Amino acid sequence: MLKTLKADFDIIFERDPAARNVLEVLFCYPGLQALWLHRLAHLLFSIGLPFIPRLMSHISRFITGIEIHPGAQIGCSVFIDHGMGVVIGETAIIGDYCLIYQGVTLGGTGKESGKRHPTLGENVVIGAGAKVLGNIQLGNNVRIGAGSVVLRDVPHDCTVVGIPGRIVYREGAKVNPLDHARLPDSEAQAIRYLMDRIEVLEQELQSLRKETGVKECEILHLAHTSCRLRDRPIESFLDGADGELDAESLTGV
Repeated sequence: MLKTLKADFDIIFERDPAARNVLEVLFCYPGLQALWLHRLAHLLFSIGLPFIPRLMSHISRFITGIEIHPGAQIGCSVFIDHGMGVVIGETAIIGDYCLIYQGVTLGGTGKESGKRHPTLGENVVIGAGAKVLGNIQLGNNVRIGAGSVVLRDVPHDCTVVGIPGRIVYREGAKVNPLDHARLPDSEAQAIRYLMDRIEVLEQELQSLRKETGVKECEILHLAHTSCRLRDRPIESFLDGADGELDAESLTGV
């Protein structure tokens, strides 16, 4: 237990550039305080002690703004940064070295019994305001963009953004977990592809009008039935399908 508590403390200096001294971290980091209180509450919960673990969880929520059910299983070196509004459900499992920002919810999707909350692998980063819901699995080294809503399993080494969450990066080079500026914007990419496609269709329409004299409705029908590999990111975005933007989709080859 002492080794785990020390690991929770040390990871703050590793991942937070604002951490300057021991007293500041001990007294001014609600994520650390909530995590230590949870570890004690979880120990009491695991031996079947009634009421007191839930009371400790409630007191921790009042003090830190972070709600962690005493039944949740949390690995070592987990860092809850800022933490206000974080909610972690009873059957959630969080692996080692995970980083969780403020406003994150690891919740359920209904009133089902049994395992109903997410399972996180190691070194998972969940951005501010993200919601990970249901009995789903997030693999190791997964990154969830701020404000995303994840409802499906995510394999190892993937980046997920959007509502619903879409995999936009898979098995890439390891990056700094704090570097949110490198998260891709799948919605902006899909809109950009649509604008490019509209421009091409307008040019083709004008050309066909001049060369063949075909009626406008027939030209629009031809444009609608044409298909290119470049349209795959648009279809993926509109359908809400999980997938990555591969090189073929980006180039249209």
